[in-house]
Parts: sequence; C-alpha cells; structure tokens
Amino acid sequence: MVDETICAPAKKPTVAGVLLFSDNPQAILPKRSAVKILRYQTKADAERDFLAFDPETIEGPLYHLIYDTVDRVKQIIEGIEKMGEKGMERITYPQEALHELVTNAVLHRDYSIASDVQVRIFDNRVEIESPGRLPGHVTLANIKKTQFARNPKIVRLINKFKNPPNKDVGEGINTAFEAMEKLRLKQPQFDETDASLVVTLKHESLASPEQLVLDYLKDHDEITNQIARELTGIKSENTMKNVFYRLRDRGQLEQIPKVKGKKNAWRKL
Repeated sequence: MVDETICAPAKKPTVAGVLLFSDNPQAILPKRSAVKILRYQTKADAERDFLAFDPETIEGPLYHLIYDTVDRVKQIIEGIEKMGEKGMERITYPQEALHELVTNAVLHRDYSIASDVQVRIFDNRVEIESPGRLPGHVTLANIKKTQFARNPKIVRLINKFKNPPNKDVGEGINTAFEAMEKLRLKQPQFDETDASLVVTLKHESLASPEQLVLDYLKDHDEITNQIARELTGIKSENTMKNVFYRLRDRGQLEQIPKVKGKKNAWRKL
C-alpha cells in the first residue's frame, strides 16, 4: 500500500506566507521584497554623483523589514545638519510619520512588480517610493479619507503580531499628516508615476503662526481667536492669544474695541 503522505504533491507557500514567515523572503522573492535606502548629499534630483555611500539593502520578513528600515532611515537623517537660527542644527522628522509611510509602502505595494521599495534621503527631504500605483478606488484626492488594502491577507496577519507595525484601522496616512503638523513641517506630498507611488516628506517649515495671521488680514478686516486657531492648527486659546500679543507688541496688530454680542477680534494697524 502506497503512503499517500509521501506521494502527495507538496503544497507551495503563498507569497503572503513567504513574506511574513520566511527567515529570508528575499531568497525566494528577489527584487520585490526588500527595501533599498539611498542617501544623496544634495537638494537637487537623485544622481549617482551625489550618493554619500553605496545603496543599502534591508532584508528580512516584513515585520523586521519595517522596523529595521525605520531605524536605519532615522539614524541616517539624524546625521544631517542644516543652518538654523542658532547655527548648525540636526534635521529631525517625526518618527511616527516615517513609520506609517514606510509601513504603507511595504504592506500595500504591488508584489507582482519586480522592484524593491526605495527610500531616498536628501538634504531637505525624504522620498519613499512603493512599486504599484494607488489600489482600487483610492486616488490622490481622497487618499486621506478612504482606504483599500491591495494585500488584505498580509495586512490582517501582520496585525496579529506582538506590537504590530500597522493598526489596521486605516489611520496610517492621517497619523503621518498629524505628526508632520506637530513639528510645523509641510504635509506629506503624494505623487504617482507610471508604475509607483512616491511620498515626499519635505524638511520645510510651515509659515509661522504670526505670518499666517498677517496673511489672513491681507484679505480680511479682522480675525478672531477661533479663526486664527483653525488657520494655524494651534489648539489652545491662550497660546493663540500670545501670538496676538506678540504681533501687538511689534506694532503690527491692535485689538478691536469690544462690541457686545461679538467675539473679541484683532485687526492690522
């Protein structure tokens, strides 16, 4: 009698199984399961002459791939300096934004495309390129308001790991936006190429709260605390008052005399 367990054809592992549970998925899925990190010492376009060192390749199962990539990118960024108000200052990006965008690039990429995720670090920005255009009904216009998992099995299973890199509630993109705003940096920028999605984190500050107030008053006669908080993203009413007081002390604003039934407001001198 033939032992059917010996003669039965071996079951092949799925792509999701290899990516999540193989010690070295890159040996089985070359050129589509790693992350390439490139450091360009320039603010211009990516050119070989500006490479600070040979491109680094991060490998391993997806869980470690994500965390190891974020750690290495953060380490490289912390070695970059720029001229600030007090001399040379180290560049900082919020780790929450880096983590969420790297996680999205790895989990939601198109694994049918033979290309690795790329993280390109410039003097003034970080670009994260994920193979594959936006999936399903997601567009550049609605990317903050909708979600669609290209790889639902991967997303669901990795969320069961201890301290999962993803929360699986569709809030990753919003978290990245909020993290950049907390550091008063410009919001992430999303662009599609013919076969990929590129997210850019620019190390460019938003206008100061004072400048945002003055810009608003170029087209309006007055501004209230509530309107100013909506413009600047400042949550505290008292913190916003301090912005008004600084502009008053510089001779740029004055408080409008209080009128019963109207909110306190400020206007340009």
